[in-house]
Amino acid sequence: MTLTTAPSNPTPPAAPILSPVEARVLGTLMEKARTVPDSYPLSLNSLLLGCNQKSSRDPLMELDEAQVASALDQLKSAGLVRESSGGRTTRYEHNFQRGVGVFEQAAVLLGLLMLRGPQTAGELRLNTERWYKFADISSVEGFLEELQERSPEKGGPLVLKLARAPGSREQRWAHLLCGPVDATQTGAAQAFRSVEGSIAGNAMARIERLEAELAELRETVQKLCRELGMSPPGQP
Repeated sequence: MTLTTAPSNPTPPAAPILSPVEARVLGTLMEKARTVPDSYPLSLNSLLLGCNQKSSRDPLMELDEAQVASALDQLKSAGLVRESSGGRTTRYEHNFQRGVGVFEQAAVLLGLLMLRGPQTAGELRLNTERWYKFADISSVEGFLEELQERSPEKGGPLVLKLARAPGSREQRWAHLLCGPVDATQTGAAQAFRSVEGSIAGNAMARIERLEAELAELRETVQKLCRELGMSPPGQP
């Protein structure tokens, strides 16, 4: 297992107890730092849009600006978020890895768990592709086990392996950043969310594919119109 050097921190902080809104705000900052670095740090408006997006989120939320601003204040007080100075718009960036005292790989897994809820090691490896490329599922499991066995001196466990859901071959993992969770919280509701998320993901991929095909078709029509000296459809 290859480790990315953890930030120097002689006294690891205790595991933070976040509200669901704070977890969503923090997870969104962690995601955007890795997936859209050119737009990072985020403005309050961009952060709000990221928190409320309909894909890659479980549960879906409809937060308002005041809720996100309040969560940012709490996260700044806990040393988990920093405010960027300079420019007309105030921007925000996370300080999760240093604030919690974990390796980058562990931070990536915790960020995905905050955004998407309990997942198997296989799901986490797939979902973290844009954040960090794990070599295999066993490396994901290795970091999860380390987070579960984290000693009290280092702040205590940060994840928990849940009981196997009926009909499932793999167990899911949940984060403990919002406090203790019920290790038996598996079953029909969770299975339904998994299926629902899969359906939504497939639908989103299909819409994106259709939009790309439509854009290509529009470009082709415009090119033909230019070659024939005609006005494109919809133009006088």
